[in-house]
Amino acid sequence: MTIVQWLLLPAFVHVAWIVALGLRMGRARMKAVMSGKVKLADVALDSSRWPDDVRKLANNYDNQFQVPVLFYALLPLLIQLAKVDWLTVALAWVFAASRIVHSLVHTGSNVVIRRGQAFLVGYGAVALMWAWFALRLYAIG
Repeated sequence: MTIVQWLLLPAFVHVAWIVALGLRMGRARMKAVMSGKVKLADVALDSSRWPDDVRKLANNYDNQFQVPVLFYALLPLLIQLAKVDWLTVALAWVFAASRIVHSLVHTGSNVVIRRGQAFLVGYGAVALMWAWFALRLYAIG
């Protein structure tokens, strides 16, 4: 496997995780409607009307499109400018793993401190990836 493939593999893992979360959220929403816990008219304009378990899944799904945009914006730049190295690969894996841990905490026990720790690990990994990219691009080659 090439180093670029190693860099992209955590992105594929994260995308698969997002798809799984989306399916899980869809099933939970369908179950809430079918069981009568919520009516579609109630949630058409106000997503806060979903039951708490469904809102946790939806909130986590939305989280997968916030900080990760910084990760996905960086990948093509690293590849196109030939700045992929093993440090960026390692940080990409840390980021992907942190997103999964964050999801498991968020949709499970939802202990905010643990969730925050997982978030900070991923946030830090992306920040370091960008900093390392900038150093390689402008200072050290």
